[in-house]
Amino acid sequence: MGADNVVGDGGNGALLLGRSVELARFDALLDRAADSARDMARGGEFRDSGGSRLVDITGEAGIGKSRLLGEVCARARRRGMTVLRGRATEYERQVPFQVFTDALAHLDPHALDGFEETDAVAPLLQRSGTVDRFGLHRSTAVLLARLAAPSGLLLALDDLHWADPASLELLDHLVRHPVHAPVVLAVTRRDRQSPESLAARLTREVDTGTVVRLALRPLSARDCAELAGPGLPPADTAALYAASEGNPFYFLTLLQAHRGGSAPESSAPPGLGTLLLDELTVLAPSRRAIVDAVAVLGEHATPAMVSRVTGHSGTAFTADVHALTRRDLLRPTPQGLLTLRHPVVRTLVHESTPLLRRVEIHRLAARELAHAGVSAAERAHHVEQSLTAWDPAAVAVLEEAAARTARTAPASCAHWLDVALRHLPHTPEHTARRRELVLRRARALAACGGLRESRDLLQELIATPRRTPGAPATGENQDLGENQGFGQSQSRLRVRAVVLCALVERHLGRCTEAVALLRRELARGHAPADVVRLGLELGSAAPQDSDTSYAQVRTDVDMALEAARSTGDEVGEAGVLAVAALGEAYEGNMTAAHGLARQAAALVDSLPDNDLTALCEPLARLGWAEAFLEHYPDAERHAERGLDIARRSGQLYVVPHLLLCLSHVRVQTCRVSSALELADQAEDIARGIGSDQLLAFVLASKASALVAGCPPGDPRPLAVAEEAVAAAGTGVDWWASTAWCIFGWAALMAGDPVRARDAMLQAGGPELQRIQPSMRPLYLEILVTSALVTGRPEEARGWAERARKEAEQLGLSMQRASALRSSAHLPLAQGDTAAAADLFAEAAAESARCGAVFWEAHSLLLGAPLEAAAGHDRGGARAWLRGRRLAEAGGSGMLVGLADATRPPGVDSEAPYGSPDRTELTRRLATLTARELEIAELVAQGLTSQAIADRLYVSRRTVDTHVSRAFRKTGVSSRTALATLMARRRAGSRFGDARTEQD
Repeated sequence: MGADNVVGDGGNGALLLGRSVELARFDALLDRAADSARDMARGGEFRDSGGSRLVDITGEAGIGKSRLLGEVCARARRRGMTVLRGRATEYERQVPFQVFTDALAHLDPHALDGFEETDAVAPLLQRSGTVDRFGLHRSTAVLLARLAAPSGLLLALDDLHWADPASLELLDHLVRHPVHAPVVLAVTRRDRQSPESLAARLTREVDTGTVVRLALRPLSARDCAELAGPGLPPADTAALYAASEGNPFYFLTLLQAHRGGSAPESSAPPGLGTLLLDELTVLAPSRRAIVDAVAVLGEHATPAMVSRVTGHSGTAFTADVHALTRRDLLRPTPQGLLTLRHPVVRTLVHESTPLLRRVEIHRLAARELAHAGVSAAERAHHVEQSLTAWDPAAVAVLEEAAARTARTAPASCAHWLDVALRHLPHTPEHTARRRELVLRRARALAACGGLRESRDLLQELIATPRRTPGAPATGENQDLGENQGFGQSQSRLRVRAVVLCALVERHLGRCTEAVALLRRELARGHAPADVVRLGLELGSAAPQDSDTSYAQVRTDVDMALEAARSTGDEVGEAGVLAVAALGEAYEGNMTAAHGLARQAAALVDSLPDNDLTALCEPLARLGWAEAFLEHYPDAERHAERGLDIARRSGQLYVVPHLLLCLSHVRVQTCRVSSALELADQAEDIARGIGSDQLLAFVLASKASALVAGCPPGDPRPLAVAEEAVAAAGTGVDWWASTAWCIFGWAALMAGDPVRARDAMLQAGGPELQRIQPSMRPLYLEILVTSALVTGRPEEARGWAERARKEAEQLGLSMQRASALRSSAHLPLAQGDTAAAADLFAEAAAESARCGAVFWEAHSLLLGAPLEAAAGHDRGGARAWLRGRRLAEAGGSGMLVGLADATRPPGVDSEAPYGSPDRTELTRRLATLTARELEIAELVAQGLTSQAIADRLYVSRRTVDTHVSRAFRKTGVSSRTALATLMARRRAGSRFGDARTEQD
């Protein structure tokens, strides 16, 4: 008899023994979700600002986790909630999204009718589709929000300690980005067997309240006595309890053996494995064969499949299955599968099944699935387990499975390729194929966080001498880079390996090693196309290396440019120009950078998207170069185009750089909510890739957006900035310098000038040489302000003078504006408000000249009270009103807080300068469609694009398109400004209603 049948029947309302506290916690969560769903069904709002909750049920094997989860599912169904339950399995850990696929198998066939993002979640539904895994994560959240209507959703995931990497990554996303809908997630896992990343994530989120931890303890002696019933003598019950240590599954197994007379003396009870295997010894051979097949087949153990692999069928087979079900060895599932009654039983049966028998079952299963037309990704598990020797057809299935999972489940892709490589003969005819598979596996490992393993594979691949099949090894053909041996195609494979290795080294924070590797390879002599490829990567790596300036590789980049031009390679030429533009812009050589960026942009803009597939990273470089040059519209245009191409072509590693370029531009141009959303997307990818350096940069960018977006006193910007510098570690490269600079800004805004000053000196060293030259005047403003606040006026004067000189050399408006603000702080500290006001006004004008709206508003709001103090009342009021309007329109809580603190006397903050009158407002809003008006109302309520998409069951892209159209039609440029218009519309409607009532 199984534990599930003994410890109460949830369907009849009986409580599980010893679990009343845990069930009460679940009842509260389910009630809240169900109540929220009913409110939303009546047109109300989802009131839980924290979003979905996850309950983490932990405990050892047999403690009752699955039984508790079953009871919770029953209670959720009684509340009318949708319930999806899936189980991860021990021997299918490389099947992508297996636990989610199992859960979604419960869906009604018509549940996804009309769902716009079905293709984006195809891998969860065992359908073919080409999507990137982070897009799949976001679309899964949309799907769960849809399924939560109209009665709430419980997603229950069992045995998560066995979940595949892709499932764990998806769960991590759902934990970090709770679904804004009445959704409860419940997971069970064995704490000691859980992957470290899963345990760490769930533990961190316990503190935030997103995760509720329920650690199941052993049953009490009284509970076990109740399980045993009154017929068992108390002494026997006590002995069984002591032997089981209160574990329900072990106690019940001991109890069953005791009642059957098969247990030894109670003073020395047998182990759990012995008891369970004893249960199998009495089975007839045909029934034991069925049990073995079910244990091996796992998620493919349908009665039909079990019949085929055992060779038994008809009434005899049916009778055997019924007999095993009555013994509670087998249990049918709602999906029509046969399972063993507990994962522990499956483990013992699987391990006791002879190896050759297991291999044969897997071979037959793979054959049957192939006949049924099942995809290679689904067959790969059985193919792997049936491989005992080289089998070209089987390895071809593994390669196909790897190709299908490369974008959505790179860890599984790397695993299948590893299996293929282990069985590929080490013979000359397979050498080229082996090297290609190694390169593919290294790329997959780099995408899923295995950066060091990827680098080791690539270094081995690069270092391995190659020779022509059948030819003796000579000095002329030992190396793959020369035009001997395998020829030009293998030379290019080596170059691809070198470039990928350099990229991986960069992500590991080893830019010096990346530069050295690329230079050595360039010195070997290559065809022009390979020189271009190597030069592109070298130009990208050098600015990030603390030991190498762009000037030191300028000659190499020029050689790559000449190589591209010599062969008429416009795509390569555009890429090298973009990389060169960023290199010069980083170093502060703005005249050269302007010229290179213009040439690169002209070529890029003339090329179709298909030609630019190989230029995604150079497009990111061009976007960043234009951002540093303060050409914000061009930077945004090129970054958006690169982002679209990178996502379509699956170039995941480039996406964060493009997202962060857009985020940076939108902070400078004061579109803060959008900047933060972009940084959030980049964070998801950075955590998936596993690069500390990239994560440091992403978190620094996120902190920058949070500083601009959050009101004064909000602890989030500094917390994220602290995480950024922690990720950067002790490095002294560009990533670390950027993280420390943003940390300095966050600390200053948090009211800690001492910490801000220390951070800036950490970022750049005593002379600040490590700080990016083209951004140094802006960062020097932090030091000027910190020095004045901490009583170091001479130090402040020195930093301000340096900012002025460097800004003049750069010739950039925003950097000049920053230097002017630094200079303005000096007379302000001495009480000369008129001089300070003039400098702030000049800074605002410089910022406006390049479209740096955030800094324009900042300068205006700093100068406005000084204008008033200097007697320029009207000028101060106008400056403050414009600054406040820009701050509100851009969604900057920091600037709105500054405006509140600096409002000149007599200025009405409720009537922003330049706001439209009621007639104009009515005309603008009349141009919106009903859908655009609906979305505008939701924007006004403060919902993000993702939350609106969840509410309306559409894609986030659809929401963003409608919001953009609303911006264009109403003449506003931000969500805050749109919200202001909608608020004035509602106020106008109330005014009209009041007049009607009075009339």
